[in-house]
Amino acid sequence: MRALIGLALVVALLAPSSLSAGLFQAAPKASATAAPATSRLVVFIGVDISGSFMNGKYFDDSIEFLARYIHAHLNGLGGMEIPHSLFVGSIGGVKKGEAKTMFPIQAFQDRSIEEIEAQLRTLFPKKKENPFTDFNSFFVQVADLVDAKKLILKPISIVLITDGNPDLGGASRSAKFRNIRLKPIENLSRNITLRILYTDAVTAKSWRDEVPRKRVKVWTQDAVVMEEWKSPKTLVPGKDSAAQQKFFSWVRDNVDFQPRLRRVD
Repeated sequence: MRALIGLALVVALLAPSSLSAGLFQAAPKASATAAPATSRLVVFIGVDISGSFMNGKYFDDSIEFLARYIHAHLNGLGGMEIPHSLFVGSIGGVKKGEAKTMFPIQAFQDRSIEEIEAQLRTLFPKKKENPFTDFNSFFVQVADLVDAKKLILKPISIVLITDGNPDLGGASRSAKFRNIRLKPIENLSRNITLRILYTDAVTAKSWRDEVPRKRVKVWTQDAVVMEEWKSPKTLVPGKDSAAQQKFFSWVRDNVDFQPRLRRVD
């Protein structure tokens, strides 16, 4: 056996360099540019189309921001996670419990920021406002879609573009927040975050302190802070969208922030 090993070494040394390299080449290393693992993140975006929000100060700003937010995530800009699935629908209704269309990721893929914004304005025109903001109906639809699409146990981010004021659910302001039902989405995933954007400070506090929950993490951001996304210090004028690192950093800190889990009974 030793003689055979010695003979193999002699042959390798006398062979052309390319053959020698082939015989003794180390196992190939993983490519530095290998494609990333498939994302598991599922994103649901709800747009408030009640008259109070659509006719308010921040609706146009929210649509402009949402177009950039969707574009950045779909293209993985600034390190943002490309979602496995994305659904966009309204959280307004003509009557309590009314189901609304959920538009899938394909409605926004391979589009520029301007094209995504135009699509959002087509889907949510101001002339078709609904009288109610029905959060409970939206959460039920999210749960049904997760089940139908077999997305159970994937990380879920639910982003609500809204002033956060519920129109249904109770006689008093406190009762309306206490009657927001997150139960349909509680068991969809071990990692589920609800983000309410464009609220005011008082409404945001009600979402954090009064909405009952066990497993859903809640993050809120006030409208006056959300407006900062288009500040020249955040969104640098004349800079390509893919190079807007300050904007991406702002989004990570103020929108995609991961809050701690807090139970509210």
